[in-house]
Parts: sequence; C-alpha cells; structure tokens
Amino acid sequence: MRLTLRATPEVAVLVALLVLSLLGLVFMDALVAAPKLLFGRSLSALAPALFPSIILSSIALLCAVLLFLLNLEGTSSESEIPDQAEWRRGAVFFGIMTLYALTMQPFGFLVSSAVAVSLLTWQMGNRSVVQAVLLALVAPALLYLGATRLLAVSLPELNLIELAYARLLGE
Repeated sequence: MRLTLRATPEVAVLVALLVLSLLGLVFMDALVAAPKLLFGRSLSALAPALFPSIILSSIALLCAVLLFLLNLEGTSSESEIPDQAEWRRGAVFFGIMTLYALTMQPFGFLVSSAVAVSLLTWQMGNRSVVQAVLLALVAPALLYLGATRLLAVSLPELNLIELAYARLLGE
C-alpha cells in the first residue's frame, strides 16, 4: 500500500497530534510528578502516569487510524479553505477551552466543567436550555465520580462540593 496523503490542514493536525502524543508517552516520567509517599508507600494504588498514558495512547491510536482511513479513501482534489465563520468558531472554541483551563484551579472541576460544557453546547448550536443544563450538570458529575472513585485521580474541587460529595456518598 502506498501512502498518498496530501498535505491538508486536517492531515497536518493529525500528524502533529500523533507526534506530540507519542513524545508525551516517551517522556512521561519527566511530565508526571512522583507520587507522594507516606511511610515509604504511595498514597494511591494506581501509578500517577496511568491516566495520562491511557489518554495519550488513545489519542495516538485514533490519529493513526484516521490517517490510515484518510489514506484509503484519498482526499478530494479541491482544497476547502475555511471561511471566516469557521475561523471564528475555532477561535471561540479555543477561548472556551482556555477559560476552562484557567478556571479549573480556582473554581474547581465541577464548576469550571459545567460552565465549559454549557458554553460548548451553545456554540455547537444547542438552544434547548433544559438539555444544556442537564448535560452541564450530569456529565461533569459523572466524570468527577468516575475519575475520583474508579481511577483514584485527584481533581481540583471546592471544599464545599467535596464535603457535599462525602456526605452524599457516606464517607
């Protein structure tokens, strides 16, 4: 099989993500801090690099599969140049994700995730307030519980919310 991918923005982004995710996997020890030790033992049963390794491996695998599929189907002869509205949507998406990253520590995971999810659903065209509110409340709560309880990953959270979770879950 011959590689016939054309240099399109889609291919460039996929190759960049593939290379960066593979570099992240190679240099994982330098990127993830050593776990805290109590009496010579780790406080967590899971290695701190497990979750980032799963995510980076998934990104690399998905990029490789998509590059392979693009190679199979070929690319169209006409190159589509994004119009001004698409650039604006991309800039708004980047802004929302930057806001999410900046508000994670001071406001906690749940509040910043709820705000980001509601803004993203609005940007994607969802105008149902009920659906947006349900998605913004349920999805981050399930993700928080899954990450903290199943994967034993510590996420930044407000003390009030952590106390409410502890009472709700009987801890």
